[in-house]
Amino acid sequence: MEILNLLQINPKDEKLYEIAFTHSSYAHENQEISYERLEFLGDAVLQVLTSNYLYNNKELTEGEMTKLRSYYVCEDALYDYAISIGLNEYIRLGRGEEISGGKFRKAIVADVFEAFLGAIFLDLGFDYVNNFFNKYIVAVIEKNKKLINTDYKSILQELLQTEKRTLKYVVISEDGPAHDKTFKVEVRIDDIVYGVGSGHSKKQAEQDAAKAALEKSITIAGDESWEEHTK
Repeated sequence: MEILNLLQINPKDEKLYEIAFTHSSYAHENQEISYERLEFLGDAVLQVLTSNYLYNNKELTEGEMTKLRSYYVCEDALYDYAISIGLNEYIRLGRGEEISGGKFRKAIVADVFEAFLGAIFLDLGFDYVNNFFNKYIVAVIEKNKKLINTDYKSILQELLQTEKRTLKYVVISEDGPAHDKTFKVEVRIDDIVYGVGSGHSKKQAEQDAAKAALEKSITIAGDESWEEHTK
């Protein structure tokens, strides 16, 4: 596979990588195996790789590392990692998914990244996948540190904490199949909608909604705007 050459990976079992790039839509149309099992394994591998990176490179408490790890393994982060090394270009999709832009659909691209890590782990072992992580992913983590570390819900809550105002997130729609749902959420302050967000989990949709509210540069408390809280 071309992507393996580009990433200087010499596989023992190339079939694992083909599976890692095979979406369920393609698998269904061509009677092949999808990446779902590899994704399950890759998710666990990524948790360990990220934990190892944080433990060895950051002087943080357990709670701080847990919170930071959640940013580094969220869907947005996985999408960034995958795009940075061009994994999305090699995803095998069914006709409908291909036409609808599946190679840039965040949930699919993030899943493929996890499946790819799972394939490397099975094929070449932990030390190899850890070296891969350090070579290709740590640079993205460090480059996008501010973006990944931004917890928009916490920022919004902080801006409101001195005010006696209500803040709530309301799911207004759920679309798609059970394995690939898209949630749409409104963030309401004193029952006024300040932002709408979407994501493939309620948590991600809430973060997106909070970000939308903050990006309007609305002054929620005093004279402080969201830009001051994301510096």
